[in-house]
Amino acid sequence: MPEHTPYEPEGVIAGTGAGGASDLAVSEARSLEPAPGGPRDKPRSLWSDAWRDLRRNPVFVISALVILFLVVISIRPSLIASGNPLHCDLTHAQQGSGPGHPFGYDGQGCDVYTRVVHGARTSVTVGVLATLGVALLGSVLGGLAGFFGGIGDAVLSRITDIFFAIPVVLGGLVLLSVVTSSTVWPVIGFMVLLGWPQVSRIARGSVITAKQNDYVQAARALGASNSRLLLRHIAPNAVAPVIVVSTIALGTYISLEATLSYLGVGLKPPAVSWGIDISAASPYIRNAPHMLLWPAGALAVTVLAFIMLGDAVRDALDPKLR
Repeated sequence: MPEHTPYEPEGVIAGTGAGGASDLAVSEARSLEPAPGGPRDKPRSLWSDAWRDLRRNPVFVISALVILFLVVISIRPSLIASGNPLHCDLTHAQQGSGPGHPFGYDGQGCDVYTRVVHGARTSVTVGVLATLGVALLGSVLGGLAGFFGGIGDAVLSRITDIFFAIPVVLGGLVLLSVVTSSTVWPVIGFMVLLGWPQVSRIARGSVITAKQNDYVQAARALGASNSRLLLRHIAPNAVAPVIVVSTIALGTYISLEATLSYLGVGLKPPAVSWGIDISAASPYIRNAPHMLLWPAGALAVTVLAFIMLGDAVRDALDPKLR
C-alpha cells in the first residue's frame, strides 16, 4: 500500500488534485474578477465624495434652494416685484397689508414688499463680493507665509494679531463715519480690510500641514519648482478649510452690512437695504410692527441659509467628521 503522511489525507494533496484547496481558492478569486472590458470602480476624490454627501444632505438641499432663489431675485427682482422701491405715497404711510401690497407700507408710504425684494440684491451683492475679496486676499497672504515661512511669516502673524484686536462694529463706526458715498463699495472694502486675517491664519495652517506630506517632499526631490508645488500639490489639498470658513462667513457679512446700515454708517438712502428699512421701522414697532417684521425676517432667513450651507459643506469636506 502506498504510504501517506498523517497531515495529508488521501486524494487531497496541497496544490494538486481536483479537490485541492488551493485550486478552489484560485477558482473563487477568478470568479470575483471583473470580466474583460467590464466596469471597474474608480477611486473617488475628496471633492467627489463631498458632492455625493451634499446631494444626500437635506440641510444642504434646502439651504441651496433658498440661496438660489435669493440669487435669482437679486439679479431680476422685477420677476416677483415689478414696482419701484423708491416710489412712496405719504397717504398710505404705516398702513397694513392690502390688495397688491401684501406686506403693507412703511413710514414714508413705500411698499414694504417691493423694498424687501429689492433689498435682497444689496445684501447678496455685499456678502458675495466681500467673501470673495476676503478669501482671495487671505488665501494668498496666508498661503505664501505658510509656504515660505521666515520673517515674512512672523510679520504677517503680528499683523493679524493687531487686526484681531480691533472690534468689527467699532471699527466700522470709526472708518465708515467719514464716508459719504451711498454705494456698496466702502462697506465691502471695510469688510475685506477686517476680514482677511481670519482666512489668512486658516490658509497658513493648512499650507503648513500640506507641505509636510510625503507627496510634496517627493515632488520637491524630483525638482518641482515652488510655483508648481503651491499650485499643483499644496493648494488643492489646503483649500477646503478656506472654502468652509468663507461659506459660513458669507452670512456673517450680510448680517454685518445690515448692522452697519442700521447704525447709520453703512449704506445710506436712497440705497435700498434691509438694514436701512429695519432702522427706519424701529420707532414704529408698536404701531406698525409689519414694517420691521418683513425685512428682519428676510434678513434672518438669508443669514440662516448661508450658515446652514456652510455647516453642510464643512461636514462634507472634513474627513474627520465622517
